[in-house]
Amino acid sequence: MRGHDWINTLLPDELLIEIFRRLDSKSNRDASSLVCTRWLRLERLTRAAIRIGASGSPDLLIHLLAARFSNITTVHIDERLSVSIPAHLGRRRSSGNSSVKLHDVNDKHGSASDQSDLDSLCLSDSGLASLAEGFPKLEKLRLIWCSNVTSEGLSSLARKCTSLKSLDLQGCYVGDQGLAAIGQCCKQLEDLNLRFCEGTSCLSLELLALYSFQRFTDNDKGLEVIATGCKELTHLEVNGCHNIGTLGLESVGKSCQHLSELALLYCQRIGDAGLVQVGQGCKFLQALQLVDCSSIGDEAMCGIASGCRNLKKLHIRRCYEIGNKGIIAVGEKCKLLTDLSIRFCDRVGDRALIAIAEGCSLHYLNVSGCHLIGDAGVIAIARGCPQLCYLDVSVLQKLGDIAMAELGEHCPLLKEIVLSHCRQITDVGLAHLVKGCCTVLESCHMVYCSGVTSVGVATVVSSCPNIKKVLVEKWKVSQRTQRRVGSVISYLCMDL
Repeated sequence: MRGHDWINTLLPDELLIEIFRRLDSKSNRDASSLVCTRWLRLERLTRAAIRIGASGSPDLLIHLLAARFSNITTVHIDERLSVSIPAHLGRRRSSGNSSVKLHDVNDKHGSASDQSDLDSLCLSDSGLASLAEGFPKLEKLRLIWCSNVTSEGLSSLARKCTSLKSLDLQGCYVGDQGLAAIGQCCKQLEDLNLRFCEGTSCLSLELLALYSFQRFTDNDKGLEVIATGCKELTHLEVNGCHNIGTLGLESVGKSCQHLSELALLYCQRIGDAGLVQVGQGCKFLQALQLVDCSSIGDEAMCGIASGCRNLKKLHIRRCYEIGNKGIIAVGEKCKLLTDLSIRFCDRVGDRALIAIAEGCSLHYLNVSGCHLIGDAGVIAIARGCPQLCYLDVSVLQKLGDIAMAELGEHCPLLKEIVLSHCRQITDVGLAHLVKGCCTVLESCHMVYCSGVTSVGVATVVSSCPNIKKVLVEKWKVSQRTQRRVGSVISYLCMDL
């Protein structure tokens, strides 16, 4: 009957809530909530996530949101997002796309009242306490650059939100006490991202990323606490933590037997003994990444090879103490290895690649900048790794056409190859390469290859029907090639 509210009369709350949950967009849900007071109340019960930028008064906003949305499980607060603020105020940090020019709050011209006003724009411990009180079902929390939050606020959160599974504290200056509270109260925590924060004890922790730890007084001790308290840890990244050394990594090797991925980036104080201990204790390690770790050498790689027989991915960059001995050990013992990158390791030569080819079936290989590698090593790879799909041999001055011929003959699945700065490779080598890989080759980078001319470029693009990208100097592309396949040509330097 016209004018009669059949929906609100006949449908119970539970059915309306389920309908609201199935709406496919936020705009539809917002529109539905405006129909009547009852729909507004019920729709609010279906909201599970909120996102807050630099709101100008986040503490008050959280208090208001908590009163309206009782079933929130995910909260994302990012104070890098731009906000209109008084022109005389600055912020501690700003995002690159902010429309307001901000200055340092410690500027000698700033006043105490300015600082007080500024602090009101940032999430505080009081706001975090309100968040914990209002959203007790919280499972995922991201606090990005919330620099006014301290251990006190984090502790109040930990006591209330015991179901927390994921916590991201990028740019938050919280310390040991707050993280200890998280470790004691949030036993379901699985994902923790820390910056400038020390260790905790979360029995279910599986993923941990440590970035730029430079404010600790004893980083090795902090990493030891993490390792002994988080025995289920499976993923660990230590990035730019200049005070973490060998002892800290040894603790990980002794305690974290389920570790499957380890990344050590710019860790100058970690030596061979740390990775040797990882090799002895972490038998399930499948992926290892080392970048600019100047104290790690062949002894460490031999230790990893001996203990981590399940290793599938090994990426090394600018670790100048690692040479043939360590990579040979990997080739002899890590038979499951399919992904190998040893960029700019200038002590690795042909003997290492020969051992890899004899022991492993690689799909991905990057030996860019390893100037001791020449035809013999790449030929061995071509003959021993027929499943090879990606190859980067850039900046190998000893590599020539014979290796290209072997790749074309034995690697029919090769899709991407990087040959840039290989001066001995010529048009003849390219012709042999594409003869065997022509049906699958999709990408070829060959800038600064002085032996390659417009003839070689034309050979590649005309012989490979699936080619999608060719990177080369502009002057090496003939007008005819440009007309036929100009869409797949990319130029590194337009004026060459």
